[in-house]
Amino acid sequence: MDNLKIIYSRRFAGDIKFRDMTYGILCRSFFQKYVPADATVLDVAAGYCEFINNIKAKSKIALDLNPDTKKFAASGVKVIISKSTNMARIRSGSIDLVFVSNLFEHLEKEEIVKTIREIRRVLRKDGSLLVLQPNIRYCYRDYWMFFDHITALDDRSLREVLEINGFEIIENKPRFLPYTTKGSLPKSLFMLRLYLKMPFIWPLFGKQAFIYAKKC
Repeated sequence: MDNLKIIYSRRFAGDIKFRDMTYGILCRSFFQKYVPADATVLDVAAGYCEFINNIKAKSKIALDLNPDTKKFAASGVKVIISKSTNMARIRSGSIDLVFVSNLFEHLEKEEIVKTIREIRRVLRKDGSLLVLQPNIRYCYRDYWMFFDHITALDDRSLREVLEINGFEIIENKPRFLPYTTKGSLPKSLFMLRLYLKMPFIWPLFGKQAFIYAKKC
């Protein structure tokens, strides 16, 4: 737990405000179209709550192992401190949409399967899953730049494990966002807005996959 707090703080402390503004744009310009206004949304591995704070929904839950998540959750966001493999505090069939960003690469394969099964359990019958995930096919040179990366995944292996565990893939964008804000591309909110309006350039810079799936 202490190592987790240290890693998060070292990696993101100087970028928290910028990341929050980045997710504000991502939510308004891209993710919001997948989220009904009356939805109950669960952000798994919510981190500093960049997504869950910015998305519009009737009810919002942030789940993370790091207790610091509570400090960053906006008013109205319920925070659960727990592993992604154990969501016992969330009732089965109570969630409309789950969001997972940059989590699975930090887990062993058995933990990935357990997490996906827990996500499926808490989702309603017609629930949805949004996944933002580094795609090792396109970021293999830098995939291991982070010490806590454990499992290599691309959009195809992620699709397979989701389908095996009861999800139907509705959209699969192998190349969506750049890999990390710590890369060579300039940090610019204007450029991000422009980037999202030009999907034809995503194959040039996108190194993270985006998957939209439905519970079968």
